[in-house]
Amino acid sequence: MSQNIDTVRISIIIPTLNEAENIKEAIATTQANINIEVIIVDGGSKDDTIEIAQSLGVKVISSPPGRAVQMNTGAVAATGEILLFLHADTCLPIGFDDMVRTALQQPGTVAGAFKLRIDASLLSLRWVEWGINVRSHFYQMPYGDQAIFLTKAVFQQIGGFPELPIMEDFELMRRLKRIGRIVIIPTPVVTSARRWLQKGVFKTTLLNQIVIIAYLLGVSPERIRRWYRREKFKKI
Repeated sequence: MSQNIDTVRISIIIPTLNEAENIKEAIATTQANINIEVIIVDGGSKDDTIEIAQSLGVKVISSPPGRAVQMNTGAVAATGEILLFLHADTCLPIGFDDMVRTALQQPGTVAGAFKLRIDASLLSLRWVEWGINVRSHFYQMPYGDQAIFLTKAVFQQIGGFPELPIMEDFELMRRLKRIGRIVIIPTPVVTSARRWLQKGVFKTTLLNQIVIIAYLLGVSPERIRRWYRREKFKKI
């Protein structure tokens, strides 16, 4: 990207499934920036997600459900030279566009993400944030809720998101690390605390670590997904 960085178009791809509660705020944080395209990729929402997104004037396309499939579908439709993948319950910081363009100008950098802040006041979540941000910085392994970004050329070079039922962001990062540096922008995105609050901070954190270990040990992603969903939604 050798041209003036303000002329580099960023396509923000947001996969959705029944995100009416969050999508308006997420889209709002993408607005009033230079040369930005927002693409909502809906996986079959039954609520007002699509109507809300359309009312805000962003592009809405449909896809089979599944975060990896939806994000790959959005990438195909994107016209930007940079792709930024944003979860529907995550908000970008002011000036994110300049931060992203500048980060990808750094020699040897192939991708990046943001520091993470969780939108709740529990002290235990400050420890979760600390762990996530240490892992991201030292191991260059950010996850999807940190708003991963990279050029479309690099995304195509590595074959996009592996269409796994779970761990697609983890596997994408492993592939990217083989070809270059992943930068972490120190200004945080703010993500919803809902998945930690639903089952409890300790149980959610433990569950996430078990999923990673199982994946690294070769357990099939489909088997992990079935177990993870059952544990995530099981009544306590």
